[in-house]
Amino acid sequence: MVDKRRQVAVIGGGQASSREVKLAEEVGRLLARKGVILVCGGLGGIMEAACRGSSAEGGLTIGILPGESRRGANRYVQIPIVTGIGYARNVAVVKSAQAVIAIGGSYGTLSEIGHALQSGIPVIGLDTWSLFKNGKANSSVIMAGSATEAVDTALELIEE
Repeated sequence: MVDKRRQVAVIGGGQASSREVKLAEEVGRLLARKGVILVCGGLGGIMEAACRGSSAEGGLTIGILPGESRRGANRYVQIPIVTGIGYARNVAVVKSAQAVIAIGGSYGTLSEIGHALQSGIPVIGLDTWSLFKNGKANSSVIMAGSATEAVDTALELIEE
């Protein structure tokens, strides 16, 4: 039997500003309150903050790890998935979700955004990458102004 609960990936850097960490923790809290499973890369920074927020509200967190050991997971990951494939795990993170919320981030986050968009998975952005094509702004990443707006948008897009 397939679990029908919604899954949202929260992506972002292992290093994050205090503003980004607060946003990630709030996103995690809001997702948990709505019964959404949080998927992430399982490490520190944005990933840890989102998992911390979700765990504080009784949510379920899954960390898809790049390394060879469960010990690499942040302490708020409840279900660690060990891949041993490094950054290639970014594909598994986004493809495990029905929507992606990107917060801050560097090139790893950008690669996850690209994989999600290539797969038709909606990406909602909070203080993250903006995309341009042929010198013109591309609205593929839906920018949100708050954690609440990001979560509400992600869940609306899943329902469509």
